[in-house]
Amino acid sequence: MALFNKKSNGIMDVIRCDEPSYLIWKWRPKGADLDSQRANSIRWGSSLRVKDGSVAVLVYPSEDGYAQEYIEGPFDAILETKNLPILTGLLGALYNGSSPFQAEIYFINLAQIIQIQFGVPYFDVFDPRFLDFGVPTAVRGTISFQITDYQEFIRLHRLDHFDLDTFQKQVRDVVIRTVKSAVASAPSTHNIPVVQIESKISDINFSVEEELKERLARNFGVTISCVDISVIELDKTSEGYRQLKAVTSDVSTAKVQAQTAVDIKKMGDMQRIEAENLEQTLKMQREETQYAQHMQTQTAHLTTHQLNQQAATGIAGAEALGKMGTAGATDITGGGMNPTAMFAGMAMGGVIGKQMAGTMGEMMAGVNLPVNSAPPPIPTIAYYVAVNGQQSGPYDMASLAQMAANGGLKKDSLVWKTGMAGWVPAMEVQELASLFLNTPPEIPQV
Repeated sequence: MALFNKKSNGIMDVIRCDEPSYLIWKWRPKGADLDSQRANSIRWGSSLRVKDGSVAVLVYPSEDGYAQEYIEGPFDAILETKNLPILTGLLGALYNGSSPFQAEIYFINLAQIIQIQFGVPYFDVFDPRFLDFGVPTAVRGTISFQITDYQEFIRLHRLDHFDLDTFQKQVRDVVIRTVKSAVASAPSTHNIPVVQIESKISDINFSVEEELKERLARNFGVTISCVDISVIELDKTSEGYRQLKAVTSDVSTAKVQAQTAVDIKKMGDMQRIEAENLEQTLKMQREETQYAQHMQTQTAHLTTHQLNQQAATGIAGAEALGKMGTAGATDITGGGMNPTAMFAGMAMGGVIGKQMAGTMGEMMAGVNLPVNSAPPPIPTIAYYVAVNGQQSGPYDMASLAQMAANGGLKKDSLVWKTGMAGWVPAMEVQELASLFLNTPPEIPQV
């Protein structure tokens, strides 16, 4: 497009970019040869239109070689010194206000996101445990980027020699080298076999994206918006894959067998410990019962001993009183019997004897009470069981053992007895844990 300038009767240019998709686009007047001087000629008074999301870069001769001026969109105005002060030094001698000046104009799309598909051809990836077997591996994906810092982008690239295809090839080469390095080191980095490398595709993608963001910003002046590794493909028909698969399967089988042996040993140790705990519990109960019987026997013997001592004391007292009566019956003057003394001694002896008889009768009544020679009954252990959220029981140990055998009592069934702070799983109660030693485990859900 062009405008008619009445003052100079010349044709003025409308400088703008109408390309539907571009990253960098250079403007030229219509009809100008690419290598002619007119290809960079801009008339004073021409209009410049820059869309939102784009920037126009004017590259013009200066005393130091070339200078640059940036005009960010949206912009739509006539090129004049009041809105473009650099023109004052460019115009020089104007011929009737319409003299052209030399400047290159580039439009840079800041909103355009460029997507580049990349593919890494088959290369060998080695398992760090088996370095003799290389597995051919290929990678495919897409990288998306855009220009955010256009001044840094221009500093890194010569706009007059910029070629989008060449630029994309350079970016693709960097991406391929980075992806190849990340995939090759993935088995050792993530400690996984090569045959499982596809399971770490998201982790590999993340590390590649982080490295490419820094590298492409530093070397190319572009900002990575997304890296998408879509496929990590192993050549499963290759000899290296088959050999590594066989070796890995053998190692996995041996590992499972070793782990199974360890688990079985743990189960045996646990059952032995639980059996020992049960035996110790029963032993303590027997000792407590024997101690109670011993104390009862000692108490009975002590009562008999006290009665024997009291009876002996009574007998000794009676004998002493008898002697007193005999001695008192003789007159101290030698004149014969003393009836008064004799009767007094007999009366006193009768009173004492009666009192002793009463005392011994009371004690003997206690002795003659029937004594149960059999040991007291063993205290009954009773537990309540939570069934469907409801309290059930109490049940003694025999009932609980039957319930465990029939599946009515499980390891995670909640139980409680008097003295416990709250409901706990049956397996956590020491004296109940042994009930599950001979019960089969639950059938796993398929």
